Amino acid sequence: MIFDAHVHFWNYNPQRDIWIDENMEAIKRNFSPEDYLQAVQDQEVQGCMAVQAAESEEETEFLLKLAEEHDIIKGVVGWVDLTAEDVAEKLEKFSSNPYLKGVRYVLQDKENDFCLNKTFLSGISKLQAYELTYDILVDHRQLNSVIHLVEDFPGQPFVLDHLGKPDIQNIKFQEWKKNIERLAEFPNLHCKLSGLITEADWNSWKPENFKPYLDTVFTFFGTERVFFGSDWPVCNLAGDYDAVTALLADYTSIFSKSEKEAIFYENALRFYNI
Repeated sequence: MIFDAHVHFWNYNPQRDIWIDENMEAIKRNFSPEDYLQAVQDQEVQGCMAVQAAESEEETEFLLKLAEEHDIIKGVVGWVDLTAEDVAEKLEKFSSNPYLKGVRYVLQDKENDFCLNKTFLSGISKLQAYELTYDILVDHRQLNSVIHLVEDFPGQPFVLDHLGKPDIQNIKFQEWKKNIERLAEFPNLHCKLSGLITEADWNSWKPENFKPYLDTVFTFFGTERVFFGSDWPVCNLAGDYDAVTALLADYTSIFSKSEKEAIFYENALRFYNI
């Protein structure tokens, strides 16, 4: 069975969704829960987390409404402005909805040390009171700052999206590995096995391209602090849903049944308190 910890839904808006550039024609359209069910029809998907793609409170409201209407969505990682003066009131409002399980404030397009900004840290400090997780979306160049963020909040559950976005296409590995080893020392941090194929060459990746990165994550995080996410529909840029699941299924084929159940199902449910 699969619990998919990283799925996006949107009604495409070219003005709002400017991150979808001219190289991303495959995802320049609407993606709904019905589309997702079609994509996963050959997989044993029991549920998914809807993760924010746009940076607005309207996005959070949109995803919460989808969760209320579609049984496949078991929880939402929404967007809240963690730098706002009234962040506590916003968290109070949104956390009253039982489907809100976590927050993601996008960091990958910010300066490398933005996550150490006092205003942002003040927002992070308020999440634990509402029993909300935090999804860390950064790229490999920002991981050194993330170490300090996670260290400063030992009681806050964090998950690193997309393995910290290593530069797989250009095989930049050693610095990323060093930071992953350091990050894994913090027991409040999990690692999401997502977004891999879009960090490689979209048209010519091979399973062996990802082995050093997966080896590293499993070496340092083990099998209890990692979990699967498809990053659908963004994954369609470099493959499809079946290719993403097959990649991790093949890699974990030598793992025990209980380890695979943890990676594909149980760990995410526990992390997001589903």
